[in-house]
Amino acid sequence: MAFSNSLLHWYLQNKRDLPWRNTTNPYPIWLSEIMLQQTRVAQGMPYFHAFMEAFPTVFDLAKADEEQVLKLWQGLGYYSRARNMHKTAQIIAFELNGNFPNNYTDLLKLKGIGEYTAAAIASFAFNEVVPVVDGNVFRVLARYFDVETDIASSSAKKEFSALAKELIPNDNPALFNQAIMEFGALQCVPKNPNCGICIFNSSCAALQKKKVAELPVKLKKTKVTNRFFNYLLFLDNHNNTIINKRIDKGIWHNLYEFPVIESDEELNFETIENKIHEKYSNLGIESVLKYNETQIIHKLSHQKLHINFFKVDVTLEITNKTQLDSLKNYPFPVVIYNFIEKYSI
Repeated sequence: MAFSNSLLHWYLQNKRDLPWRNTTNPYPIWLSEIMLQQTRVAQGMPYFHAFMEAFPTVFDLAKADEEQVLKLWQGLGYYSRARNMHKTAQIIAFELNGNFPNNYTDLLKLKGIGEYTAAAIASFAFNEVVPVVDGNVFRVLARYFDVETDIASSSAKKEFSALAKELIPNDNPALFNQAIMEFGALQCVPKNPNCGICIFNSSCAALQKKKVAELPVKLKKTKVTNRFFNYLLFLDNHNNTIINKRIDKGIWHNLYEFPVIESDEELNFETIENKIHEKYSNLGIESVLKYNETQIIHKLSHQKLHINFFKVDVTLEITNKTQLDSLKNYPFPVVIYNFIEKYSI
């Protein structure tokens, strides 16, 4: 009880004024939780405002075209979040008459809503007594109680959720969940927290044992795959080019890209030029020019992309064409969109 009371007192004095905290409407709460997965608040905030302006209700989001949703999401990454969010909006709008399920168990049944997001909506919108355990909460609890369980292990979520539930005051679970997450985000930060000013510096087990830097424990390393993308910007005499929609499952599903030569290792210019002539001879290849002097590195959670762009002038008119000046209307992965912006294409 002392822990909870101290935490709530700290929160009321230090909390950030975030728009989704000033409502119990599940729609903006849900939007914010989906957007802030693997994303910092500062990065997600402009997207939240843009979505709320474009789609003020779940019905507006449900009626939107997927390309419009992906275009607005462009740059936020993890695009499956946007696709699932759009599909869930359609279920809520058209099958549930715009009403979000009002409890953790039923929220879990919706696409793209896992244990954390279901708990967050149930708690913040409906004040259900359910622990909301994210990375911040793992860190606070691991340090305060000296929990050495590997947070990447299968048993960790259950253990930390049980611990958090013991601390939640039944009369105000939403405020407690917001408070412990905020404490992890602002005070009990991953690296070099200022323990000297911490309200728990006399009772934190990790601080007493000089283990703050060691907790929480996370042993499992993510294996990173290297991929090499060589994008081809074809251009005919009428300023037509070629773009394709990525329909395969995997990264950037349903986003657009230029034709690409992908490989498992870096290819030299001569090899790429030969491949272009072999595959696209029907276009009448006139010249091949590399745009970027240094390779662009684009890091995803499990992949490291090595990207080059090539301008390919052709003598024949492109048939399956897109006008160069209309490219910005399409949803591209941010690394391609940035290329279009940089070279004023």
